[in-house]
Amino acid sequence: MPKPTVVIAGAGLAGATTATELRERGFDGRILLLGQEARHPYIRPPLSKEYLAGKAKASEGLVHPETWYHENEVEFLPETVAGSFDGPAHELFVAGGARITFDSLVLATGASARKLAVPGAGHGAVFTLRTLEDSEWLRAALSVGGRRVVVIGSGWIGLEVAAAARGYGNDVTVIGSAAVPLSKAVGPELGGVFERLHRDHGVEFRNGTSVVAIDGGDDGPRAVVTSSGERILADLVVVGAGAVPNTVVAERSRLPLQNGILVDSGMRTEREDVFAVGDVANPYLPAIQRHLRNEHWANAIAGGKVAARSILGEHAVYDEIPYFYSDQYDLGMEYSGYAPLAADAEVVYRGDVEAREFVAFWLHDGRVVAGMNVNVWDVNDQVQRLIREGVSIDRARLTDPSVDLASL
Repeated sequence: MPKPTVVIAGAGLAGATTATELRERGFDGRILLLGQEARHPYIRPPLSKEYLAGKAKASEGLVHPETWYHENEVEFLPETVAGSFDGPAHELFVAGGARITFDSLVLATGASARKLAVPGAGHGAVFTLRTLEDSEWLRAALSVGGRRVVVIGSGWIGLEVAAAARGYGNDVTVIGSAAVPLSKAVGPELGGVFERLHRDHGVEFRNGTSVVAIDGGDDGPRAVVTSSGERILADLVVVGAGAVPNTVVAERSRLPLQNGILVDSGMRTEREDVFAVGDVANPYLPAIQRHLRNEHWANAIAGGKVAARSILGEHAVYDEIPYFYSDQYDLGMEYSGYAPLAADAEVVYRGDVEAREFVAFWLHDGRVVAGMNVNVWDVNDQVQRLIREGVSIDRARLTDPSVDLASL
């Protein structure tokens, strides 16, 4: 009998991880990895951190050396865009009219940067940041230094870009719709820690406002106009307004959508032999008994591994605790936890918040549901253990730096 074929539509970290896990677990069938970009799979966190800041090379972000794909018989097809699939026929249609027959299909189509829908947003010096090419262009523009940079969006990407821009000696203003940066992600109190960090490095903020237009000419923007009527002079603008899952293939193929492609805890869609992973997938997490779409790189790895195991007929359940990290100036942080549970949880601290050396814990009914270590290292495993165990915690011991977290 012919060996089975797995087609992976999307060559980001999630797609590449799926292919890797299949091979490492002994799958000897055919693997086709379709990438919309010309480049081999790479990870995205450095695009707004080390690479953008000029501290890393592009090659350091590759998932594998380019030779790995040939050596492991993974057929990488660059600049190949999936259009839709026929589930009963097990056929994927790609741009240009080609059809690829599959035994299993993995949708790893990722997400795209959300565009700014205001007049002037199409100017050449208005950047978004999602791909390596985006980061290359933005790095070249920022590295000139001495420019007036306006960042639209005060989430993680916006603040990481602001830090990189200041590192090159640019004047930076961040515009955010929230009253405090990062308040949606970590709450206003911790968001204030990051705002003060950036203000200490010379960044200006316009909080609680929005952008209504970008004025300029062929040579780029000259001013960003806010909802309050203020005109902020700008040489270049960076839009960090989040990302939108790339669900076109799913829509055309009539898969159910709900903030991405709905999948079960094994990354299966409702269609037999069709899976979804990474930024486009909205998996069911048994630990919190709800679906949760997560755009961070750790999710891409975890989901890719689960999908590969499910394809191989193994029992596989998505049980990883969401995790991400950020580097801004001299501050490094790691966050682990379930955002829906942390939304209305109490935040407690161990360490020195003012000195930006602390661990924050989100407590829900006395249990740790999330934790963030800021400039405190080698504790994330213990934070994740506390979350996973889900037992009631003695708050006094949890917040006492002299008490070893391993003893809790």
